[in-house]
Amino acid sequence: MTAFSIVLLAMIAAFLGMRLYSVLGKRTGHEQEPVLPRERAATAPVRLDEGDGAAASASAPADTSGLVYEPAAETGLRQLLATDRNFDAGRFMEGAEAAYRMILEAYWKGDRDTLRDLCDDDSYEAFAEAIAAREARGETLDNRLIGIDSAKITAVELNRGEARVTVRYHADISAVTRDADGKLIAGSMSDAAQTDDLWTFRRQIGSNDPNWVLDEAESA
Repeated sequence: MTAFSIVLLAMIAAFLGMRLYSVLGKRTGHEQEPVLPRERAATAPVRLDEGDGAAASASAPADTSGLVYEPAAETGLRQLLATDRNFDAGRFMEGAEAAYRMILEAYWKGDRDTLRDLCDDDSYEAFAEAIAAREARGETLDNRLIGIDSAKITAVELNRGEARVTVRYHADISAVTRDADGKLIAGSMSDAAQTDDLWTFRRQIGSNDPNWVLDEAESA
């Protein structure tokens, strides 16, 4: 190999190294610090540090309409982030909204298998009993989730290595009940009812299973 070839290869390697550096960036030493994204589509996550709290107390109350959590849940979220550094509030809320839809639709359809996967034992039994009673009456539900107007974390609890996160959902649901012959006996497909639900999900911190399960469901 000629000296010119060696120099050329070295220049190519240096160029590729610079391109990788510009794309990946360098480590700053702060990448593993707990970060709590305040908004679902924030341009950059907002760090919960002492400066953030001091600035908030010194200024006028901030607009909280775009947050994924209510202010009362912030202390609990801090504790959860300190305990589980992989927790991300934004990703959790994406999953919580998907779970809300899946669990409701499974209950309406009488899909026990899906409910079994998404609920803990007590919640599953409550749904299963309601489904069995409905089936015994020969009734079916023709419900639809029109949309989730808002969903926010309202409380976070940590107890003996278990995390419980409560989410408040405001949603529009059209509800129709039919008898065994398919005749409408309650509800209307043209009128959507507004709901205000509080659902609590739980997960064992440090578990190899990343999934959260529904622990409680109630109307607010």
